[in-house]
Amino acid sequence: MKTRIVKGDLLDQNVDVIVNAWNRNIIPWWLLIPQGISGAIKKRGGYAPFKEVAKYGPIPLGEARLTSSGRLPFKAIIHVAGINMFWFGTKKSVIRSVQSAMKIVNEKGYSSVAFPLIGAGSGNRGEEWSLNLMLSEFEKIKSNADVIIVRYERKS
Repeated sequence: MKTRIVKGDLLDQNVDVIVNAWNRNIIPWWLLIPQGISGAIKKRGGYAPFKEVAKYGPIPLGEARLTSSGRLPFKAIIHVAGINMFWFGTKKSVIRSVQSAMKIVNEKGYSSVAFPLIGAGSGNRGEEWSLNLMLSEFEKIKSNADVIIVRYERKS
């Protein structure tokens, strides 16, 4: 598996699917103040992916769910429950989120996927912590997909 790290915006990547570092679906999507990746998806892609993910009900920590991409140019969005109820990314939640998302990528045969730094934003962990944990886990996964890890960088 080929893994690259880029700086930029997750929503600007030329990939089949993106990963949204989501919550556990305990709090209804319409009650949450859009922020980070989810806020950008809602703003540019609309509410359809969030209405779809809500139908799954509570998502166990570290698991993933697949939805459409709304108005975004991707084949789908993989939402991972990457943070716990206290809004923290843990080693377990990040590792399981990577595993769960890549399982969907492999099962669906997607050729490319872009990940944010799971646990680094709303998960209250640092970028380096998240990046190192994710890279370590990607080394253990077999896949034909190209993986991009996107370190967010605001456009000037």
